[in-house]
Amino acid sequence: MTERTGQPSERSPLSEGAASETAETAGTPAGKAGTPASGALPAGPAPAPGASLEGAASSAPGGQDVAAGVPSGGEPAAARAGGGRTGPTDVLLQPPPPALSPPRPVGARRIWPRSFTDRLTSPLPGVRAMARLAREGAMRPIGAALAEEIPKLPFEPGPIPDPGTDTISVTWAGHASWVVRIGGLTVLTDPVWSRKILGTPARVTPVGVAWQALPKVDAVVISHNHYDHLDAPTLRRLPRSTPLFVPAGLGAWCRKRGFTTVTELDWWEGAELPAPGGASRPEAGGGTRVRFDFVPAHHWSKRTLTDTCRSLWGGWVLTDRHGQRVYFAGDTGYGHWFSEIGRRYPGIDLALMPIGAYDPRWMLRPVHTDPEEAVLATQDVGARRMAPMHWSTFLLSGEPPLEPLTRVRAAWRKAERDREDLWDLPVGASRVLERG
Repeated sequence: MTERTGQPSERSPLSEGAASETAETAGTPAGKAGTPASGALPAGPAPAPGASLEGAASSAPGGQDVAAGVPSGGEPAAARAGGGRTGPTDVLLQPPPPALSPPRPVGARRIWPRSFTDRLTSPLPGVRAMARLAREGAMRPIGAALAEEIPKLPFEPGPIPDPGTDTISVTWAGHASWVVRIGGLTVLTDPVWSRKILGTPARVTPVGVAWQALPKVDAVVISHNHYDHLDAPTLRRLPRSTPLFVPAGLGAWCRKRGFTTVTELDWWEGAELPAPGGASRPEAGGGTRVRFDFVPAHHWSKRTLTDTCRSLWGGWVLTDRHGQRVYFAGDTGYGHWFSEIGRRYPGIDLALMPIGAYDPRWMLRPVHTDPEEAVLATQDVGARRMAPMHWSTFLLSGEPPLEPLTRVRAAWRKAERDREDLWDLPVGASRVLERG
């Protein structure tokens, strides 16, 4: 089934206030010179006069399933209702979050716009930014820091928990790769098991989970197409029937490599996957299912010289049948989307949040949160717990290797959050999220 998706753009309603001169991360080409695998993007356009975050963030995909005529997203009119003048005794209430979109069909083929450039919250880097990067040469930690700190990076591989269908566990394999066991499913996030990826130094810590030690993989979620998040050699290890959940515009890349169940989603869209044996559980309301929702991020996409922003980027919210939620932020800078994600998906139990690849800030602020911003973003989405990621694996930027861990712990204390809710795991370690 093929469906046509012709939707209005969902532009940023706020300016990010970053410098106008930036460059891509790590000086690591995404296939060609000058096109790194992760990028830096300075401030985007300000909203039109009178524009509001509510109005911009709740704009809905307008595509339809050609066969069924089902809208591809949106919020009920009731969620947008209200307004009028307020008097001195009126109470201003936060409008309720829009209803979740109906689940999209798993594996449906869709037609997307040629470009998602209108979704950028910061413009792409230019020649001046690349020249400054070359002049300053600040994309690698100093040699003394490498020699002293790399041996101290935390690496403690252990067994992967088997929490069953009612409990969630997470295991950090390194970088943005997690083994998430939720609702009876085993889900990999941005799986990169390669020792080296194109244009970057080799990993400084081994993969935390041996490939042969993985349970059967029931699904994979991809945040965007940069090489350190979409690794073709790793995906080739999977059966081609493995369900892939990917950003809009990335389906053709996956199908070209033989994957048969590829679900492309736009921001604020979701799909559901049944757990093994879930259909036989009548108490689960017809079957145990996990919902996969694709949510915005402050980032961009590029893999070759000719595909800039041809596919979308974002994070994922995974929800089990009990309403327990894990938010995988993917690769992102700090910005307004976090509070909107928290509004639409209340009660997030755990945020998997990037804390590394942030120095120099003039270049990387728009697309990579630093540790303090990661803590702030965790608060914005309303998550109780945070598990840091995107550090201690590939050295993509100039900060010392151990600095992200030191700074995130300090920021967590400063925010007066419970220490037990910061899951600063070593590579290879796991935690179990108990219900209640």
